[in-house]
Amino acid sequence: MTIPQRAANTPIGVDVVEGKSYFWCTCGKSSKQPFCDGSHKGTKFLPMLFKAKQSQKVFFCTCKRTKDQPLCDGSHNLK
Repeated sequence: MTIPQRAANTPIGVDVVEGKSYFWCTCGKSSKQPFCDGSHKGTKFLPMLFKAKQSQKVFFCTCKRTKDQPLCDGSHNLK
C-alpha cells in the first residue's frame, strides 16, 4: 500500500485541548478516524503527531488528500 485509503469524504471536527498530543491516521485504515489505531502496521505509513497549540475545534482530514496535514483543506471536494 503506497497511497492512503480514503476513510471518508468529509472532515471530522474535534475539540482539541491545548498542549495535548493527537496522532492522526495517515493510512486511512483506522477504525478510530481521524486518529490512529495501529492499522498501518505492515505498511510504510506512520501516524502523524498533532499537538494542539490552543483549545479549539479543528477539522481533521479523512480523505487523506489534504496538503495541510493533518487538517482538512477541502481536497475531498476535488474530482
